[in-house]
Amino acid sequence: MGFNDILLMDDPGKAELVRMLSAENEDKQLLFDRAARVKEEQVSRKVYFRGLIEFSNICSKNCYYCGIRKGNTKTARYNLSDDEILHAARYAHEKRYGSVVLQAGELRSPAFTRRIEKLCRGIKELSGGELGITLSLGEQDQDTYQRWFESGAHRYLLRIETSNRELYRKIHPPDEYHDFDTRNRCLRELQDIGYQSGTGVMIGLPYQTIERLADDLIFMKEIDVDMVGMGPYIEHHDTPLYRFRHELLPAGARFQLALKMIAALRILMKDINIAAATALQAIDPLGREKGIRAGANVIMPNVTPGLYRNDYALYENKPCTDEDPDDCLDCLDARVQLADGEIGYGEWGDSKHYMKRIQGQNKLQ
Repeated sequence: MGFNDILLMDDPGKAELVRMLSAENEDKQLLFDRAARVKEEQVSRKVYFRGLIEFSNICSKNCYYCGIRKGNTKTARYNLSDDEILHAARYAHEKRYGSVVLQAGELRSPAFTRRIEKLCRGIKELSGGELGITLSLGEQDQDTYQRWFESGAHRYLLRIETSNRELYRKIHPPDEYHDFDTRNRCLRELQDIGYQSGTGVMIGLPYQTIERLADDLIFMKEIDVDMVGMGPYIEHHDTPLYRFRHELLPAGARFQLALKMIAALRILMKDINIAAATALQAIDPLGREKGIRAGANVIMPNVTPGLYRNDYALYENKPCTDEDPDDCLDCLDARVQLADGEIGYGEWGDSKHYMKRIQGQNKLQ
């Protein structure tokens, strides 16, 4: 079967996905072009902004790849006040970002649950209900997810990082706090509650193969995810995985593989939301534009106060840490236009896949 025939398949399988992820030269450009056409046909050329508020780098987890892991004693810890968080949300609303994302290191406690409830209600109040709210706050119990949903959050991003159980064990400590089955259970519970559910993986990890990445794409389709945030793995010198840096694909190869993952996912799951991760720009100055051209339709401009941006260092060489939010907005506006996109200012940009999924569930009830 020719490569063009594979790209036109409605439901490509693992072998076809491996072909896409292995594409080079002319085939790679055909892949990107096909993904761009699918995106325009299914979700339009619009790109939606999610104002990212990284409000704390205090984390209870010890993931081997992450710069803010609990065991990293070299990180300067911070925790924004509620007023600082709401100020950032107000800025996003004034600049007509359709949504904000509250992201932090993973914590679980009654006080933390109550705090996020209060913040969600405060964001809805200050924006007159206009700002959409995405949470990316890790594994919680179902009651906590429910309370946050009832407080106004309607999207939740919980990255699986890898759908391969063996690889998951290699990049996490072997204890009950870093459990593959718990991660999967949380994803199911989020969908059951009614969230637009999102996940994602790191691309170019040690021990990873093209076949495993194809399995990741199939996993996302099988769990019927509504949105995806994924990007290239970028090592951090204060993490256990750093010792494997000499065995990694070169950064440029990881970047290209990440673009191919975005494109293949757009072809596989045509109507979901896909973010052009900031990590793309950490490798290539035009990384996010290239992500948009490859099929992404969401960007998350950082609206965290500049004083704290350097300390939310999941990986090294994080871009835009020294930019004023207004500079960042002007830059991204130009970048999206260069990528033949149109910014959906003031729009939530909900996942069309989610709408269809919910309608299908309602018909079955």
